[in-house]
Amino acid sequence: MNIRFLGTGTSQGVPVIGCDCEVCRSVDFRDKRFRCSVHIETEGKSLVIDTGPDFRMQMLRADIHQLDAVIYTHEHKDHTAGLDDIRPFNFRQKKDMPVYGRSQVLNQIRQEYSYVFSEKKYPGVPQVLPIEIDEEAFEVEGITINPIPVMHHKLPVLGFRVGDFTYITDANYISEESKEKIKGSKILVLNALQKTPHLSHFTLEEAIEMAQMLGAEQTYFTHISHKLGLHREVESELPEGIHLAYDGLMLSLP
Repeated sequence: MNIRFLGTGTSQGVPVIGCDCEVCRSVDFRDKRFRCSVHIETEGKSLVIDTGPDFRMQMLRADIHQLDAVIYTHEHKDHTAGLDDIRPFNFRQKKDMPVYGRSQVLNQIRQEYSYVFSEKKYPGVPQVLPIEIDEEAFEVEGITINPIPVMHHKLPVLGFRVGDFTYITDANYISEESKEKIKGSKILVLNALQKTPHLSHFTLEEAIEMAQMLGAEQTYFTHISHKLGLHREVESELPEGIHLAYDGLMLSLP
């Protein structure tokens, strides 16, 4: 399994428009963060979790030519706004794109992209096959995906476990039941927004505590704000086995 971080930033991305802080002015490529998304390549299949506003540039930068399915964590715009840009995959692959999400996610997509689902479609609009999921395991092209329910303040969000890889973003609460589903992961991805308290995201301290509790061999933090600090400085302060992810980082699992 090959894992590529397409984006590791929060909803505004990094740099933030109009911001002159040291992170936004940094020339370190690791401090340049598209909105949150990850690409998984396994068993010859290509999957993306979330299509944020930067989806087009993420696909171009990663040189991805095949996409077999999109899986959504939740319905917020920074995770769904790039759906229209699946069109080149429709044209190349000559089939509808399977899109997996909870009912509220698919309903939101139907509202935001009403032209995709119109009875009289304009030529060239995205071709989408919505597939509803819940908290039960499901299969995508023969690959088993295990949803991990978490909470983003009062909004239910799904993380996903694929084999020994678990991906969680936009969370500030993980139930004991969900923790059990995560334990045993070799690689865990978890959100760590900033150092100061936040209504709906883990802080860096909270994310470190959660990572140590869950005990993955390696943990990578994502959904990072410019308020967290410079990548090189924060990375140097993290405990062993815990890292900051960055755009373009690639990981592999047997």
